[in-house]
Amino acid sequence: MNTPRIDGERLARRIARLAEVGAIEGGGCARLALGDADRAGRDLVCGWMRELGLDVRVDAIGNVVGVRAGRVDGAPVMTGSHIDTVGTGGRYDGNYGVLAGLEVVAALNDAGVRTEHPLAVAFFTNEEGVRFAPDMMGSQVYAGSLALGEALAARGIDGPTVGEELARIGYAGAAPVPGPVPRAFVELHIEQGPVLDREGVDIGVVESVQGISWTEVDIRGTANHAGTTPMALRRDAGWAAGALIACVRELALELGGSQVATVGRIEFFPNLINVVPRQARLGVDLRNTDEAQLQLAEARLAAHLENLRAAEGVDIATRSLARFAPVRFAPEMAARIERHARALGLSTRRMPSGAGHDAQMLAAVCPTAMIFVPSVEGISHNVREFTHPHHLEAGARVLLTVLCELAGGPALSAARTTG
Repeated sequence: MNTPRIDGERLARRIARLAEVGAIEGGGCARLALGDADRAGRDLVCGWMRELGLDVRVDAIGNVVGVRAGRVDGAPVMTGSHIDTVGTGGRYDGNYGVLAGLEVVAALNDAGVRTEHPLAVAFFTNEEGVRFAPDMMGSQVYAGSLALGEALAARGIDGPTVGEELARIGYAGAAPVPGPVPRAFVELHIEQGPVLDREGVDIGVVESVQGISWTEVDIRGTANHAGTTPMALRRDAGWAAGALIACVRELALELGGSQVATVGRIEFFPNLINVVPRQARLGVDLRNTDEAQLQLAEARLAAHLENLRAAEGVDIATRSLARFAPVRFAPEMAARIERHARALGLSTRRMPSGAGHDAQMLAAVCPTAMIFVPSVEGISHNVREFTHPHHLEAGARVLLTVLCELAGGPALSAARTTG
């Protein structure tokens, strides 16, 4: 038996190859969940899983889990993330965690190492939530916090349902959900924020994930001529939408702390320059690490909508698209990551995650933790997303040592985990 070593170049090649699937101008990729590009990406990653000798299982919501047998049967130690992207995605978000998991398997295979317990590498369906709501859909169904029927019935922004698209692309699997509970789950991910890069830190030890509240706001007014309708006699859905956007930013600034608030999507109808809009539809994203503060932000939003309804005489309806309370990861898991990273000579920082991740869903059923590596300038959900190769390799080295300890593999030192 040899000592497992991460091959950073092999990992980089897989990242680059997956980025070719759904490639868009600027070096990024667009693989919205359950579209044709997502199917091609799934086929590619499943092929790599099988080449590495993994037993590939697809469940009823399309989650894919590749299992490497251990010396004993039982629940696996699991790692992974997602391979679906936003429409202007980079090549690292989600993909890195899945492909680093495959690199860990490749390193163990190369060294002829069999862990005591099985290892599993997973990618979960519709983590981004761009085409279908809610986000983290596959991991929610896997963990049992979202009913399969509700998820399959979710209708995409372009018309079809999750169930229809799973069948169309051939990923409506037979494995049951909720899925088997892992012994532990560790997700490796790029930070998607600027903290590690600005502070020059190698590894983020993620202790928690912010709570998330997504609300769709539908404002109905009256379409009318833009030139002949006096301002005082308008029911202007467009004005109400603009006022709402300003309010969302103001409430985040007023609450301060970790509160963030965004309007990232808006549609006007009929969307003509010389017509007062009869309808506006917006998506509001509120996040906070503190549940009480998140509820306060939601209450402030609801009060402002009431004020808008009275001020402009419009009708307003809301629909919750996603609502997740803040999650704290198992302290012993965070401590394990910190200990291994420091043993490898890497600098660390304890931190929360501002983005939602599949790990927050798995945290409800098993000991869970996350590892972050720096994102240059904090850029993500953007074709310019970039993480230096030495940081990609460093994160994979930490993942290897943590998974080996959790799964009963060899104890690894800094000198023996780099190639």
